[in-house]
Parts: sequence; C-alpha cells; structure tokens
Amino acid sequence: MEWGTELWDQYDTIERQTQWGIDLIEKYVKFVKDRTEIEQTYAKQLRTLVKKYSPKRVSKEDHELKFSQYQAFINILNELNDYAGQREVIAENLMQNIFAQLLKYLHENKQERKTYLLEGRKAQQNLEVSFKQLDNAKKRFERDCKEAEKAMQNAEKVNSDINTTKADVEKAKQQANLRNHMVEESKNEYASQLQKYNKDQNQFYFAEMPHVFNKLQEMDEKRIQKLCEAYKMFADTERQVMPIIGKCLDGMTKAAESVNESADSRVLIEAHKSGFERPGELEFEDYSQMINRTSSENSLGSVKSEPRADHRTIGKSKTKRWPFGKKNKLIVSEDFSHLPPEQRRKKLQQKIDDLNKELQKQLDQSEALDKMKDVYQRNPQMGDPNSLEPGITETNQQIDRLRQEVQKYETWLADAEGKLVARNDSCVQYIPHGDRSPSLNNNGSHDKESPDTTYSDDSGQEPLPQPSSLSEFDDFEDDLVHPIGSSTALYPFDGNSEGTIPMAEGEVLHLIEEDKGDGWTRVRRSDGGEGYVPTSYVKITLSRQ
Repeated sequence: MEWGTELWDQYDTIERQTQWGIDLIEKYVKFVKDRTEIEQTYAKQLRTLVKKYSPKRVSKEDHELKFSQYQAFINILNELNDYAGQREVIAENLMQNIFAQLLKYLHENKQERKTYLLEGRKAQQNLEVSFKQLDNAKKRFERDCKEAEKAMQNAEKVNSDINTTKADVEKAKQQANLRNHMVEESKNEYASQLQKYNKDQNQFYFAEMPHVFNKLQEMDEKRIQKLCEAYKMFADTERQVMPIIGKCLDGMTKAAESVNESADSRVLIEAHKSGFERPGELEFEDYSQMINRTSSENSLGSVKSEPRADHRTIGKSKTKRWPFGKKNKLIVSEDFSHLPPEQRRKKLQQKIDDLNKELQKQLDQSEALDKMKDVYQRNPQMGDPNSLEPGITETNQQIDRLRQEVQKYETWLADAEGKLVARNDSCVQYIPHGDRSPSLNNNGSHDKESPDTTYSDDSGQEPLPQPSSLSEFDDFEDDLVHPIGSSTALYPFDGNSEGTIPMAEGEVLHLIEEDKGDGWTRVRRSDGGEGYVPTSYVKITLSRQ
C-alpha cells in the first residue's frame, strides 16, 4: 500500500506524521545521551569506589596480603575495576554507534522531508495558479456573454423603432456582432483554460502528489528501519560486553572460592607464634603464715627494721611509672633479638634467604665478568680486559661482604634455634602472656631486655638512674618485709628504669610481693637492693611453712 494512492487527499496528515517521526528520533537520541551519561557516571563511581578501598601501595612485605581473604578482596576490587571499564565501553559505543549516527541521520532526514514538502507545495501552487486562470477565463466568458446578450437586445430594439435612422440601426448591429465575436474568443479561452486545468489537476492528483507522498513514505519507512536498528544496537551494545562482564563476575566468584580459612589461620600462627611455653599453674599463697610470724615476732620483742624514706607502698603507684607501657618505643636490633624466639628465627631465616639470593646474583655477575675478560684476552680487538677490572673488584667486594653477612646471620640463627630448643625442652614456669606480662609488642609477645635492646620514653626524659639501696625509692614501705618465697631469673634483665633492679640469668632473688596483675613482681637481692622485675622473666617458688 502506498500513501500516494491511499492517502492522496491527506497531505496535512502525512506532514504531521513525518514530523512526529522526526520528534521520536530526537526523543530517542536524548534518551541514549542520558543513558550514556548514566553509564559514564556509574563507571566513574565504581572506579572511585575501587580506588577508595584499594591499598595505597602493594608490596610483598605487606602482612595483609598473606591472608587469602584479603587477597580475595583485592581480586574482587580488580575485577570490579575491569567491570567499570566495560561500563565505559558501553557508554562509548552508545555515544558513537547510536547517538552520533542518529544525530547525523536526523539532520539528513529533516532536509529530505523539507525538500519533498516544498516539492508538494510547489505542485499545489501550480495547480492553484492554473485554477485561477480558469476562473478568470470563465468569468470573462460569462461577462462577455452577458454583454453580447445586452448588445443583441439593444440592436433588436433599435431596429424595431421607427424613429431611429438607418445609421443607428447599423451601428447597433455592429456593436452586437462585436460582442458576439468577443464571446467566441472568451469561450475559446475558457475552453482552453479548462482543458489545461483538467490536465494540471490530473497531473497533480495522479502523478505529482503521489510521487511526493510515496517519497515521504519511503523516507518515513527508512526512518523507522533506522530507528529499529538503533533499538537493536542499544541491546547489542551491552550484549557485546556481557562475556567480559561475565568473566569479571566469574573472577569475583573464583576470588571468593579461593578464601581458605585454615590457610589464613596458619598464616596468623606463622606470623605471630612466639615460641614461648604456656604459663604454669599458680601455687597457693598462704597469707596465714604472715599472721603467725608477726605475732611471734611481737611476742619476742624483735627489733624492727630501720625505717625507709617513704611510708607509701609501691603497689599504689607502680602501675603509673613503669616504662613498659604504650608510650615507650622498642628499638629494633639488627639480630632481631627484640622479637620472640620463633619470630626471631623466621626473620633471621628470611634475611639469610634474601642475602643468599643477592649473593647468587653477584656470583653470576662475577662469573659473567670473568668469561668476558677471558674473551677479551683471547680476542683483544673485542675489548680491553683491563677495563673490566673495576667491575670485577667491586663484585668481589660485594661477594665478600654478603658472605660475611650470611655468616653473621647464620651464627645468630644457630644461637636462636639453640635457645628455642632449650626453652621448649625446659620445664620452667613463667608467664609470657596475658595481664601478667610486663609489656607486649606489636606481635603480642613479650619484649625481653637484652644488651641489644633498649627502651626510650616518648616524653623525651632520660630514665632515672637505678638506686643503690632501698632508701632511694619513693614508694617502698618503712618496714623491711619478710620474703614469702624465692624467684629464679630465667632471662637477664637490665633494670635501668626507676623502681626496677637488674638481674642475671639464673640469679636467685627473694620474693617480697607477688604480681598484682600488672605483670611485675617485687623482689630483693641478697645485698639488700629491692625493686621490681618482669613476672615472665622469673620462676617463682613460694615458701611452704
């Protein structure tokens, strides 16, 4: 069915329909543009989200990367970033393949429609001009006929009048004949214009306007086809990236399935295992013996101990002045002696492995230089052997240095492994964890004093010197408290902070006051020096009376 045949008289309808089609394309173009902006904004927000939660710097030393759950999260972020890239691809394809193409076609369609409508209006104007000419000829023919009829009546009237002269009668007849002649001419003109108009009208309704309408129909159907292709492309644009998006989603699923809770637990154990033994059972503290002993001493009139400088007990303020709190920084030593035994062994082994890798690189480089030097000696034209001497010398120095480093760390590793075995085999009772520990480092293990480990106070003040006698303490009691047991030092302790006393490994001290929950035990040396030592550094034995 054609518009030129079926809609020959619906020019205005066709004009509105073609305009509506153009408006629909414009609406769809705006729709695609808005969808593109949504995709671009979505992709941008996804990339911002990924950047926000991604680690700033990823390195092999990052402890979190050792956990499968964190690695899975990083992989999900990477896949999400790729997913955002596919959303950007969708936006780009929508803009280039639909928006830009339809915008270009829309301009061409408007011009084509305008051309066809102008052609139709021109044909309509030609038909109107032809109709005006016909109407004018018709009116002139009608007027001439009326004038001829009047002239004929006037001639008959003059001829029948007896008073008129022959000249008047002859003049009236001539006038009538002239009018009849004019009627014939206007009649012929009218007939000619009528024939011409009918021809033009037939041409207008059966040729010109059907041609214009058919062209407009062809243009509109082409527009509909173009719009249909754009509709399909809208879906195909996203369908094309679905396989890649599917791979991104599969990657997220694979990342989730890679999480291994058992492996993460092993990583945590390997990273923070201290190597210390569990604390032994606490012994019963019989405070009734102190009552009996005091009663006995009072009855015998025993001499009291010499008074001390302060009447306050250490327990009232000792938790505030020990330097092993959060405000103190542990200085890292080269041999990792600041770490627990197990962690120290792992750090030393890792350091040795790194040094061996570097050493192997230097050995390979030395071998390559030696071979090159040999080639130069055999073929002097290829190069001067002496030019390689500085590099060989520097490489050999590096090899010697690395071997010394390896030997040094192997010695420390052997020492660490020996101590670790000795501690595991011993049955000593000490408290390395919990509220009874003097201090915790960032690995949750106890910080042991050693010659290579020192502590500093964040306040910037220098540690006070260790007092030589009990009278220099601010918080000790006036009366010399009777020992309630003994304590054997498991590790050496410098005791260079206020209120503490030094001790050597294996030294036996008098137990004056047990740990009150703050990780410190009050002891007394045989020479009378009294102070606090870390509870986890001593083995406590209570007196049984």
